Amino acid sequence: MKTSGLIDLQVNGYRGVDFSGPNLDEADVMRACRELRRAGTTAFLPTLITSSPDLYQRNLPILARAIERPQCRGKVLGVHLEGPFISPRDGARGAHDRQWVRPPDLDYLKRLIDWANGTVKLITIAAELPGAEKLARWATDHGIAVSLGHQMADDEDLARLVAAGARSLTHLGNGLPASIDRHVNPIWAGLGNDDLTALIIPDGHHLPPSLLKAIIRTKSPQRCISVSDASPLAGMPPGPYDSMGAAVELEESGRIYNPATGYMAGSSATLRTCFDHLASLDLVSSEELAAMVFDNPLKLIGVHPDEIAALSDDEETNDKSEEKP
Repeated sequence: MKTSGLIDLQVNGYRGVDFSGPNLDEADVMRACRELRRAGTTAFLPTLITSSPDLYQRNLPILARAIERPQCRGKVLGVHLEGPFISPRDGARGAHDRQWVRPPDLDYLKRLIDWANGTVKLITIAAELPGAEKLARWATDHGIAVSLGHQMADDEDLARLVAAGARSLTHLGNGLPASIDRHVNPIWAGLGNDDLTALIIPDGHHLPPSLLKAIIRTKSPQRCISVSDASPLAGMPPGPYDSMGAAVELEESGRIYNPATGYMAGSSATLRTCFDHLASLDLVSSEELAAMVFDNPLKLIGVHPDEIAALSDDEETNDKSEEKP
């Protein structure tokens, strides 16, 4: 199935490159860009998970410089800050390190944006936290898309943040405790809010087909965006690893999880893998699926399709050769 391109708004790393890693350099960013393009990802947002101030101050300028390089222009579209303004609660926090989680702080956000030289395109915050509305309103006014995730928000929390400018839900159905209230929980609240677009991870592990179907049917394909949530282990062989600050296991199936907690720790998929999995479920038309991986993500972050560098013939030839089975 052909599409105009695959735009991934949530890429934590690829083939050993960790955008939140302490040894990241510009060459790593360009290598990840090159390898992702060969795997079919047309353009993406490198995503930093919740990190220490020192790590942000080190890595955000590296990403900003790489984004300006000709090799990355039209391919690396900006930065996604997934945190640090998220829930500290186990489960909701996911694989993020609790010691670096912090309440919404506008002055700190401005420092992060300065370190990133204004390249931040998307931020993920928890809606229920005090100060979230102020932060969302400022970010929206400055052209940064606000997504809500890693949270324990209810209907009222989401409504307040929508009024402050929030526009989407980060990996709806994930980033939650294993046990939640059957009726009052962020999944139902997210499904019930018609103003928020749902980012989903259709990699075959994060969401069962029934929940994918429920989200897409409820939200409509026009309000859904497919992301990979690719971890630095995407494209790597199965085995035990240290990744994003924790010991994790990459199974033969492609599932990545933290044995100590049982929670998943990102994805081993590329957006091409997610695209193919969604297509196999026959939940949407080819036109709707194409919008979920190209038009809808670009619209969320305010990037015009003309700004995207098309895949070359050589990249398109190799796009499946880099896929993990």
